[in-house]
Amino acid sequence: MSRLYRLIWPALRCLDPEAAHRLAVFALKRRLVPPPTAHDDASLRQRLWSLDFANPIGLAAGFDKDAEVAGAMLDQGFGFVETGTVTPLPQPGNPKPRVFRLARDRAVINRLGFNSLGADAVARNLRRLVRRSGPVGVNIGKNAASANAARDYAAGARAFARLADYLVVNVSSPNTPGLRALQSPDALSALLDAVQAALAEAAPANPPLLLKVAPDLTDDDKRDIAAVAVDKNLAGIIATNTTVARPPTLTDSKAGEQGGLSGQPLFEPSTRVLADFYRLTRGRMPLIGVGGVASGAQAYAKIRAGASLVQLYTALVFDGPGIITRVKRELAECLRRDGFATVGAAVGADHR
Repeated sequence: MSRLYRLIWPALRCLDPEAAHRLAVFALKRRLVPPPTAHDDASLRQRLWSLDFANPIGLAAGFDKDAEVAGAMLDQGFGFVETGTVTPLPQPGNPKPRVFRLARDRAVINRLGFNSLGADAVARNLRRLVRRSGPVGVNIGKNAASANAARDYAAGARAFARLADYLVVNVSSPNTPGLRALQSPDALSALLDAVQAALAEAAPANPPLLLKVAPDLTDDDKRDIAAVAVDKNLAGIIATNTTVARPPTLTDSKAGEQGGLSGQPLFEPSTRVLADFYRLTRGRMPLIGVGGVASGAQAYAKIRAGASLVQLYTALVFDGPGIITRVKRELAECLRRDGFATVGAAVGADHR
């Protein structure tokens, strides 16, 4: 599949990035993309939050915003899929153009702004997903026009408590005004209280609750967020979202566009933040590492830094779905090389 993708990439890159994405979703919905035949190495299996993961490589939020192709992406070889970000009410997001490929930097800048069909439509799509070969999480956010963030996140929690294998509170996107301010200790604590109260109403459904954080945090920010996460007994942290920083190494002419930067330039800063959260939580809380992963060695670096699971998205834009099988194969080779029988045994190895 990677070879086929390389053949059609010159045509795809002529399309607007959102048009290319819609074409990919169309093909996946109609099962026009053949699934791989390779089986996952046994060393990649693990169990977290009472969920079974055939492998630790997941699809990050942003690709399947409306839960249209979660099953198809699991069939492509992902160990888990995260849909969203989903807002309670439908909203179009920010004006177009709002997605920009930085091909020379293997990066993407987006300022989508939580474009979403809304919770009701996404819930219907998830109910249709009767066969799941891996966990499907839901990433929830607030409507841009909402003055009550806690109410919006609580609404999202209620909508998906019985449908999601895990839930993610996304307060780290740079494309909704004021959203990242919700990472402050008092605001975050109050918001999580509202979400956890909503989940309690949905009992006995009790999906693991995770928090997705930004890479652009000070050391004090990270300490405060880690303390709140531990105090609220969260199931985990996802590190990280896209960055508003623009590394001086960027060479593409689109590097000055506003929005969140993802892809290769995000790998090192996001991995540093991941390692910081592993230390701050003393390795007691499962972490998901995301940002710039395009190889098995990079996935392995995230795991050694403290990630129990790893997500990717931008690499799909440049390498196509064949990258999933390659990353898993290379990751298994890294584990064998260093004498780890399972991926779980390698988690946090750099801290030992």
